[in-house]
Amino acid sequence: MNSAPPRLGDTRLVAVDGPTGAGKSTFAENLAGQLGAQLIKTDHFATWEDPTTLWWPKLTRVLDAIENGQEARYRLTDWSAGFPREDEGQEVTVHPQRTIILEGFSSARKAIAHQLSLAIFIEHGDERQRLERVVARDGERHRHHFILWQQYERGWFAVDETRARADYVVTSS
Repeated sequence: MNSAPPRLGDTRLVAVDGPTGAGKSTFAENLAGQLGAQLIKTDHFATWEDPTTLWWPKLTRVLDAIENGQEARYRLTDWSAGFPREDEGQEVTVHPQRTIILEGFSSARKAIAHQLSLAIFIEHGDERQRLERVVARDGERHRHHFILWQQYERGWFAVDETRARADYVVTSS
């Protein structure tokens, strides 16, 4: 990990991507702890209605500031009510540092491949089991959202070629 060159200024940006329920968050949290790295999650920005596009400029502003050696700030999407309230969560400050972990769906997208030191794709082949994991985590009332989400992410990963471009593929159980 530490031998990967920094590509975001002096910072190594490591993306942990993969489908919902595969174990990305757990993997990324453990990795961030081991490396003493800050963890940024795409869920900090995304909403159900906007899974990949409109929020992306907010994240790129953060990454651009880090690349230029400056601190960046953003406000989390608040999911505490069971639905997303954009920019209503706590403020997060990100400082340029040795390593930042970017975790979540579309974190290793082609658009930032040139800034990534490493891309890690977490997979868990049983889609039904992944669905049950996220429903257990987030509640039965979200099952329909996650079924639609799984369809969306299959298409996204195929078009973006996320798994094929990953430096590492990790299979979770």
